Amino acid sequence: MPELPEVEAARRAVEDNCVGKKIVKCIVADDPKVIDGVSPSELQASVVGKTIVAARRKGKNMWLQLDSPPFPSFQFGMAGAIYIKGVAVTKYKRSAVNDEEDWPSKYSKFFIELGDGLELSFTDKRRFARVRLLKDPTSVPPISELGPDALLEPMTLEEFTESLHKKKTEIKPLLLDQSFISGIGNWVADEVLYQARIHPRQTATSLSDESCAALHKSIKEVIEKALEVGADSSQFPSSWIFHSREKKPGKAFVDGLLSYFMLLVPRPLRMCQSCKS
Repeated sequence: MPELPEVEAARRAVEDNCVGKKIVKCIVADDPKVIDGVSPSELQASVVGKTIVAARRKGKNMWLQLDSPPFPSFQFGMAGAIYIKGVAVTKYKRSAVNDEEDWPSKYSKFFIELGDGLELSFTDKRRFARVRLLKDPTSVPPISELGPDALLEPMTLEEFTESLHKKKTEIKPLLLDQSFISGIGNWVADEVLYQARIHPRQTATSLSDESCAALHKSIKEVIEKALEVGADSSQFPSSWIFHSREKKPGKAFVDGLLSYFMLLVPRPLRMCQSCKS
């Protein structure tokens, strides 16, 4: 599933290549499961002739800010992906479409051509993504229900520690709760907990101040490092558990299970007493 680093990499690609350009053509798929709350013809008519002035993101959601509302908004879901013809954009492997397929791909849900000939497509192979047309994407669900963005709105260490100590839930499900902090999904949660040496089933309230600080630092470092390499997972540090969890799904610290992960940890995990039993 595309998470904050992948969606942010897509946002940056749009920002770098599409801002200031007019949309001269739009093709929207006739797929009411993905195209949510608007007809393809209405969406097309609402964006053609508009200029892209910015690409915005919160959590795993992105939207194109045009020179006037409404704005097309993209909830990436399980396999949503942005493609820009002729531009390298990080492709999450489960989202990637075959390079040999016709352009735009048969999985394209929203396609635009810009005034200079550049073309952009939002694809979704699994149809869990959502494309909406919104006057203010931040004022309505799902974005209005999100917690602070892990990259753009990081909590201070004091705020983070205080918030964790109020939660009796296990730490991994809490990190996945988008109303608590937005943008973190399975692989980021696994990685930050691994780097902080925290058991995913430990309750947040039982974390020591030292563990809270380690996790706060880990979230920042993992996201920033992923973005430093354009969210290209082949360039993630070799010490990251990401590589093992991708090679052996279900065996590396997924959904709170540590069967394989425990073998990889070079030093003891910080675990509460109840987690050791």
